[in-house]
Amino acid sequence: MPGAQRTRMMSVSENASVTQLELFFDLVVVFAFTMVTDLAAHEISWLNMLRALVVLMLLWWAWIGYSWLGNVIKADEGIARVAMFIAMGGMFLIALTIPEAFHDLPGGWYGPLVFVIAYLVVRVVHLAGMLFASSEDEQLRGQVTRWAGGSLTIGGVLLVIGALTSGTAQIVLWLAALAGDMLWTLFAGNDWRLNSASHFAERHGLIVIIALGESIVSIGVGVAGLPISWSIAVGSMLGLAVTALLWWAYFDVAAMVVEHQMQHAQGERRIQIARNCYTFWHFPMIIGIVALALGLKKVLTYVGQAQGHSLHDALHGIPLIALYAGPAIYLLGLVGFRHYATGVILTPRLVAALALLALIPVATLLPAMAALGLLCAVLLVLIIWEVIRYAQPRDEIRHAEA
Repeated sequence: MPGAQRTRMMSVSENASVTQLELFFDLVVVFAFTMVTDLAAHEISWLNMLRALVVLMLLWWAWIGYSWLGNVIKADEGIARVAMFIAMGGMFLIALTIPEAFHDLPGGWYGPLVFVIAYLVVRVVHLAGMLFASSEDEQLRGQVTRWAGGSLTIGGVLLVIGALTSGTAQIVLWLAALAGDMLWTLFAGNDWRLNSASHFAERHGLIVIIALGESIVSIGVGVAGLPISWSIAVGSMLGLAVTALLWWAYFDVAAMVVEHQMQHAQGERRIQIARNCYTFWHFPMIIGIVALALGLKKVLTYVGQAQGHSLHDALHGIPLIALYAGPAIYLLGLVGFRHYATGVILTPRLVAALALLALIPVATLLPAMAALGLLCAVLLVLIIWEVIRYAQPRDEIRHAEA
C-alpha cells in the first residue's frame, strides 16, 4: 500500500553515504560540544573539568547510538525521518540545558532534571528505532533486547537519581551510569548489524571534521570584538594550523586504513572493529578536540591582549594543560584506533603525544603566543616525519584504486 511504503523503514545498502539529515543531526550535536567548551571555560577548576567531561560522555554516548541506527536503516526515509527530528529536538534541549546540568538557575524548570529527561528521550527514540529495525531480524532483535536490558534501564535510573541530588553525589551517580552503560555495551555481544562500512566510517569522519570546526570557532570567540592586529592574525593562523594538522593526522591515511580493515573483516571481527575503533577510540579524539578548543579560546584572549593581558603573559594552569593535552589525547586516540584494526603501533604519534605532555612545564615559561607556536611546531614535525618516513606505503594507501 502507498501509505505503508511512505512510513516503513528502509535498510541501508553496502555502498550507502551519510544522508543530509544525519549531517543536520550531527550539527546539533556539535553545537552541544560548543556548550561543553563554554561550561568548562565558565569556571576554571578541576572539578568543573570533570563536570564537562561527564556531559561530553553523555553527548557522545547518545550520538553513538544514532551512528549505528543510521547504518541499519535510512535516516531520511519513512518514520525514521520523524524519529530523527524528535531526537534532534531532544539533543537541542540537552545543549540548551548544559549550563544548568549541575547548577539549576533561578526561575524556570529544574535544569538538571530537564537535562536528563531530554537525554533519555534521545536514548528511547534510538531504542525504538532499533527495535523497529530488527522486527524481521531475530539476531539483531536479540542483541538489542539484551543490550537495552542492562544499558538503558539501570543507567536511566542512576541518571534521574543523580539529577535530584547535587555536588559529588550527582557526578558519581552519572559517572556510574555511564561506566555501566559502556561496559555493558562492550560485553553484551557482537550480534549487531553493520550494513555499510563506508557509511559508518564516513559518519565518524564527519563528526571529527565538525568537531574540529568547533575548535576554529573558539579562535573566533577568543578575539570577538577586538580590533584586528598582527598578533591576532598570527595567533589565529597558528590556531588554524594546529587544527589542520590534527585533520591531517586523521584523514591523510589513518581513516582509510581502518575503513579498509573494517570493509574486509567478516562476522564478529567486523562488529568489533566498528565498536572498538569507532565507538570507543573516537571518544578520546573528541575529548582532545574539545580540550584544544578550550585552550585556543583562552590563548587567543592573551594574544589579543584582552582582559588586561599583554603579549608577554604566559598561559598557565588548566587552559595551558588543555591546549597541550588535548592534541596529545587526540594522537593517543589515533594510535589506539589504528592499533586495534591493524595491530600496528604508530610510534611517532606516541612519541609526539608524550613530547607534548612533557613540554607543558616548558610552555608555562613562554608567552602564550610562543606556547601556541611550540605546539604547532611539534605537530608539524610529526606530520613531516610521517610523510617522508612512510612515503611509499602512504602513496600506496592513498592511491590504491589507481
